[in-house]
Amino acid sequence: MADDSQRPIIVKRIKKGGHGHHGGAWKIAYADFVTAMMAFFLLMWLLGSASQGTLNGIAEYFKTPLKVALSGGAGAGDATSVVKGGGNDLTKQTGQVNRSSKSSDEVMRKEQEKNLLTQMQQTIQDRIEHSELLSEYKNQLKVEVTPLGLKIQIVDEQNRPMFDSGSSRMLPHTRVLLQQLAKDLNTLPNKVSISGHTDASPFGSGQGGYSNWELSADRANTARRELIAGGLQENRILRVVGVAAANPLIKSNVFSPENRRITIMVLNKDTENTILNDGEKPQMNREVIGGPATPEGSAGQASPSAP
Repeated sequence: MADDSQRPIIVKRIKKGGHGHHGGAWKIAYADFVTAMMAFFLLMWLLGSASQGTLNGIAEYFKTPLKVALSGGAGAGDATSVVKGGGNDLTKQTGQVNRSSKSSDEVMRKEQEKNLLTQMQQTIQDRIEHSELLSEYKNQLKVEVTPLGLKIQIVDEQNRPMFDSGSSRMLPHTRVLLQQLAKDLNTLPNKVSISGHTDASPFGSGQGGYSNWELSADRANTARRELIAGGLQENRILRVVGVAAANPLIKSNVFSPENRRITIMVLNKDTENTILNDGEKPQMNREVIGGPATPEGSAGQASPSAP
């Protein structure tokens, strides 16, 4: 048997420590986590302080992200700036438009304009009621505020017409009434449109010759001249038209004398701009600049076409 005392003695030593070269990796991961949490809470704070309209816009963008990029426009801050969304003043056309303030200003302007037209309506009605000269014509005068402006209609009565039969020669009492109206119309800055109407009775040589179209246009132009003679400024008249029997006042009886009338419309600003733009409503953020003083169908040119 071998002697145990002759066996070699083996000593195993365990080295503790080490791994120091990657012991700080958790710190980097923790820093990334804290940064992400800060960004998350910042996003929550921004969303909580944004208006509902802004939130809807953000949601719409993420639904169709290419729509704004492709279409652009004032809502995207595009406008006329070379840089998308750029501009020195974001409330102007070179950047995003502050629509809320413009909208409130527009509502206030329309309300003030409507109040002025209502006051004018009351003034005219009071003048007719208390004037001995005009009170006898109160049944022939109809005054109302409409979406287009203040409408003043002078209508025929069976025994009291405004013009000689089949003629544009105005009778004396009509001249008195128009000259009184001219003084009141001059107190407002609004433009005026004048239209002539006839009943449906055939006139003259029919539609191929001098007809109700020409007669209604001539009567409207005669009314224009009489208003100017009464003191109305010439540049206040925007349009003079002849409508013939196309728009009867008494639709149930197109031959009624009341269908023969002169309509004076004191135009509100929206209607005036629509006429100046050839029937097109101007855009909200586009101003009407310049333009001819007397557009087609305006004062001095009686247009035989319905408005």
